[in-house]
Amino acid sequence: MNEANERNHGPQRIDDIMQAWGLDNHDLVNVSLEQLTHKQVQKARMGRQLTLKMMQKVARALNVAIWERLQEEQRELYYEYIHRDLFSYAKGYSADWADPNAPLVPRD
Repeated sequence: MNEANERNHGPQRIDDIMQAWGLDNHDLVNVSLEQLTHKQVQKARMGRQLTLKMMQKVARALNVAIWERLQEEQRELYYEYIHRDLFSYAKGYSADWADPNAPLVPRD
């Protein structure tokens, strides 16, 4: 296996979570105070291996983007995602993890 294939992990859980919440790359870039770019978010969603710091930056932006969409009573129930919840190559990742925020996701 060459190095390029070792660093590509396929679509990540963050992509599914963003779709469920109706978020796109721009939503994360817009709320981030850490100079997050559209290209970085796209790489995160498609599984290009990121550094720990970049995974954490993307997770923080995701949490803020979702937090802004929640009503006051929902915010108390919200579980903040961390990098191991979102990326299959992160240390501590569990394929059996169930999203604790599933009941909060808006249903259309």
